[in-house]
Amino acid sequence: MGNSNTMWNPALETMSREYFREYQLNRLQAQIRHAKDNTAFYKEKLSDIQPDKITTMEMVTTIPTTTKSELREAQHMGDGLYGNLLADDTESIISYHQTSGTTGPPIRQSDSLRDWEWWTDCWATVLWAHGVRPDDRVFFPFSYGVFVAFWAAHSAAKRIGAQVIPGGGMSSVQRVEKIADLDPTVVAMTPTYAFRLAEVAEQEGIDLRGSEVAIIICAGEPGASVASTKAALEDLWGAEVYDHAGATEAGAWGFSCSSDDLGLHVNEARFLVEVLGPDDEPVSPGDVGRLVVTPLNRYAQPYVRFELNDRVRLSEKNGCDCGRAYRFVDGGVLGRRDEFKTVNGTLLSPRTVEDIVHGFDTVLNEFHVRIEDHPKKDLDTVSVDVEADQNHDYNNQRIRKQLRKELRRHTHLNFTVNVLQSGTLDRNTLKSNRFSDLRQRRAQYRQ
Repeated sequence: MGNSNTMWNPALETMSREYFREYQLNRLQAQIRHAKDNTAFYKEKLSDIQPDKITTMEMVTTIPTTTKSELREAQHMGDGLYGNLLADDTESIISYHQTSGTTGPPIRQSDSLRDWEWWTDCWATVLWAHGVRPDDRVFFPFSYGVFVAFWAAHSAAKRIGAQVIPGGGMSSVQRVEKIADLDPTVVAMTPTYAFRLAEVAEQEGIDLRGSEVAIIICAGEPGASVASTKAALEDLWGAEVYDHAGATEAGAWGFSCSSDDLGLHVNEARFLVEVLGPDDEPVSPGDVGRLVVTPLNRYAQPYVRFELNDRVRLSEKNGCDCGRAYRFVDGGVLGRRDEFKTVNGTLLSPRTVEDIVHGFDTVLNEFHVRIEDHPKKDLDTVSVDVEADQNHDYNNQRIRKQLRKELRRHTHLNFTVNVLQSGTLDRNTLKSNRFSDLRQRRAQYRQ
């Protein structure tokens, strides 16, 4: 079992389940009360909810969930940048961030000093669980921009006492040169960019496996909880790879630990996390559902039962080798609900394709899937583009046949596999968009 040295806040992280529930209910009541009393949005939305009467976890589902579309509408009502979402006076706001806007217009996010302390503590919990300590040197190879994640991680690394190297305003070549020159022990990035930096390092003759990097912290994509992706990254970097999950609205709610199990602990001291089925009731352990998150300590712009739209599977195991009492999500985030596609009656998950492609040592890690209308039949077609590695001919029929066989075995779909020359596919420096749904005739089946 783990010990307190592996935990940022041992008292919270090892709390009994009974006390957790009491603690979370108390915090939830306070959060609802604060949101109703101080935001025009929740004053109307939760008008029929009496916080003091939410006394059991079973009663939580009587509270309406909050959707991103509601937030988009509410931020343009009322006064100021944040509209009807703001729960504090504007003078107390110290930072502005926003969502990426991948599913629609971005949500503006305000944070007060009190909120920023919360963000820092949440991320410190993540970093400490991943092994970051005061003697580490942490490199963030990104221009942070208006996205909150790496600003908060930067703040948390300093809170721990680690040295921070910001990597904005640099090319990928310059970043791998900094890794060779400055000897960071920790690098935080998306899995997509971890692959890209490894590729650039090889081109530049820089040996990442021989560098001082011992920890890779991944965020923004579910790759670090995909077995083949995690293994490939650990082999390329010669470092331990950890996973994290969060969102601008929800916060840094999940993190992997030192155990061998792939997945994420839920930071239950700071978040009430629900996994709901199609009937809007909690799923049983082992079942897949959608994620609904309530940050329990958010002040300037609070959220109650926010629909994150990620799909996860709650673990059936009791306890963890790391010693934490927090619940565990098997395999991390399985994907957003809108990423799952129905193809000829079969549900296709991007993560399944990723796990298969990254498990082949004859192809590189970039790939792209296209779903299209069949030109003659009322059917869908699905294809995947991959790149042969430098040691294999891209005309090699064996690669194509083997990959097609594995895809068929795991997805029950007949893929057309196109093996391309190395460097043909676009490279990304943040997140990869590896799926294109180009169907027109059968648009109703896209999700």
